[in-house]
Amino acid sequence: MEHAIEISDLTKTYRLYRKPSDRLRDELGFSKKKRYTELHALNHVSFHVDKGETVGIIGTNGSGKSTILKMITGVLTPTSGNIRVNGRISALLELGAGFNMEYTGIENVYLNGTMLGFSKEEIDARLDNILKFADIGDFVNQPVKTYSSGMFVRLAFAVAINIDPEILIVDEALSVGDVFFQAKCYHKFEEFKEQGKTILFVSHDLSSISKYCDRVVLLNKGVMLAEGKPKEMVDLYKKLLVNLGDEETEEEKTDSDEKEEADGSALTGGLPQNPETLEYGEGQARICQVVTFDDTGKKTNVINKGKSFTIRMRVQFMQDVESPIFAYTFKNLQGTEITGTNTLFEKSPVESMKAGQTIEVRFTQDMDLQGGEYLLSFGCTGYHEGEFRVFHRLYDVLNVTVISTKNTVGFYDMNSEVTVRELSQ
Repeated sequence: MEHAIEISDLTKTYRLYRKPSDRLRDELGFSKKKRYTELHALNHVSFHVDKGETVGIIGTNGSGKSTILKMITGVLTPTSGNIRVNGRISALLELGAGFNMEYTGIENVYLNGTMLGFSKEEIDARLDNILKFADIGDFVNQPVKTYSSGMFVRLAFAVAINIDPEILIVDEALSVGDVFFQAKCYHKFEEFKEQGKTILFVSHDLSSISKYCDRVVLLNKGVMLAEGKPKEMVDLYKKLLVNLGDEETEEEKTDSDEKEEADGSALTGGLPQNPETLEYGEGQARICQVVTFDDTGKKTNVINKGKSFTIRMRVQFMQDVESPIFAYTFKNLQGTEITGTNTLFEKSPVESMKAGQTIEVRFTQDMDLQGGEYLLSFGCTGYHEGEFRVFHRLYDVLNVTVISTKNTVGFYDMNSEVTVRELSQ
């Protein structure tokens, strides 16, 4: 099959200087010794994208995803290696980067179209579709410096998406604007796929990667680790997030987790902890570890919708406590509590605890939240000397990513079964 994009042994190296004078001495050739360190943003990366294929690129922050896209579109120059592109590209990278703030929206449409190689007649033919997609009304006749940020990105996206490219390059751009505009963007994205356009897609939204991509490339620290089917690469990425590799399952890790807990280094068991965690309580007990596991028993904060998962919390008691209550809560990124439960709601009473005891509580359930990002909070409360007390709470300590290829309305899925039948006349 013919390649739309071919990347061969691509390397991008930056020189990092301790101070500006070292850079100046180096540029002028006055320095006889090396006054910089080298950072390999990309290190000998090779892969291709076939015509009509949708390929995703995933990886942790700093892995080189956006660097590749910028080199394909000519924004950056490779240190070494080759890039071959066969087809006209439209890139959704830094939306509106070529806009002149003094020009009106209409003038910027023609300016951007000209920069992309279109004649006035070709832009004229696309103008109605661009303005309809942007949907910013009479503001198209006003200088873009008067636009809200939402109107600005809507117009920039509309220009980039409606020029009929052969190759579409997307870097996290589908999440611009309000929810209705995002839906329109995804619909256009699906339309491109149906038309057999070539798409190279970088996103942290693993649900979109799983849903739209034919193949996925996994990067880490500038190195290409693997490429393959979306599910395989997402599973490998989940392991990469917590440096699991092929380590043991949840049950096999119990002993090593207890050792980590003893030295106080593993509140989240190696999963990324929110630096803005809110922590408070009277101190009768301490939540010493909170971890999530997927349906295979692997420690991860990336959960597939529709699959079972387990939340584990370990609590150490500093004082004698009567019948403690253990709880967890999911919030969205706006802070709205979505769902949660505790041992009292679940009719799973806990016996009184003695000072010095450490216990483990596990909540196992199906993941029915919509695909997206959530924050997980934990609490240990109960009654002490006859009064309700908060022993220890951890708010927003863990981020949980839900991967979904089918989202419904609202926060969670009703898991409806649909039947349609024809009625007799």
